[in-house]
Amino acid sequence: MKCDVCGAKIETTFLQKVLGTYIRNEKGKKKLVCSQCQKNGRIKELK
Repeated sequence: MKCDVCGAKIETTFLQKVLGTYIRNEKGKKKLVCSQCQKNGRIKELK
C-alpha cells in the first residue's frame, strides 16, 4: 500500500494491518497516510 500524500510504501503487520492511519477528506473518502506525513503535518494537504 502507498501513502496518498507522499506516495511512500506503507508497511503492514503479519495480519495485513497497515502501520499508518486512515483519514476522511471533506467528501467522505478514506485516504491512507503514513506515519512520516502524520509527524510532518501533511494531513492538511488532503483535507
